Amino acid sequence: MDFSLWTCAARGHETYAPTEPELAARLHVATPAGESWRCLRCGTFVPGEPRGSGPADDAPEVPRGRLLRDKFIMRLLAVERIIRCVVFILLGAGVLKLRGSQQHWKSNWDNDMPMVRQLADQIGWNPDHSKIIRSIDKAFTLSPHVLVWIAVGLFVYALIELIEAVGLWLGQRWGEYFAVIATGIFLPLEVYELTEKVTVLRAGAFIINVAAVVWLLWSKRLFGLNGGGKAYYAEHHDESLLTVERSAVATHTA
Repeated sequence: MDFSLWTCAARGHETYAPTEPELAARLHVATPAGESWRCLRCGTFVPGEPRGSGPADDAPEVPRGRLLRDKFIMRLLAVERIIRCVVFILLGAGVLKLRGSQQHWKSNWDNDMPMVRQLADQIGWNPDHSKIIRSIDKAFTLSPHVLVWIAVGLFVYALIELIEAVGLWLGQRWGEYFAVIATGIFLPLEVYELTEKVTVLRAGAFIINVAAVVWLLWSKRLFGLNGGGKAYYAEHHDESLLTVERSAVATHTA
């Protein structure tokens, strides 16, 4: 997949007319149909007026190539974090709702259990051995004070996921660091859960989180890895089409 062309097709081309004559000449062509300017993202010459103009130093930073692919991956991770955030907000709201009417919910639960057992018998499942059923029964016995703290913990976790999502979606450096630290802190807990019981959901979440941490550490050169921050910013600068064309102008004039 050519992420540059895909992004330009979705958002439009990013053309820019620099005020430096030699540099502008490399980004501009005259055709019988009118002038065309080169897209800073995909490199295609686009007919019509440029989107922006001014000194090359003031041109927008337009990721392309591998950097654009990385941005796409980070936004996928951000969407996954948003989904988690919503799930934990709903869980926290459910805990608070349970806190206000434990006896009512317990009564409804006890009334519905015979139907659950009948269905379980038909599919060969024993509810007495279910960890989910035991957790629900235990929740009815918790004090309202404990339930409040559980809800607070769920909301805090949802907030962490939301901050991760915002930082990753915007492609901010602090978001990359925050995502690695926040995700890494909870990895030991996920390992502990897997030692208790391996499920598709737990294993999948663990694999995604480990892959995200390793990829962010290496690809984004965090904590000095793979050249560190200096190499990170140099890569962004060197990948810019304007930087490439500036080098070509300098070589030509030399």
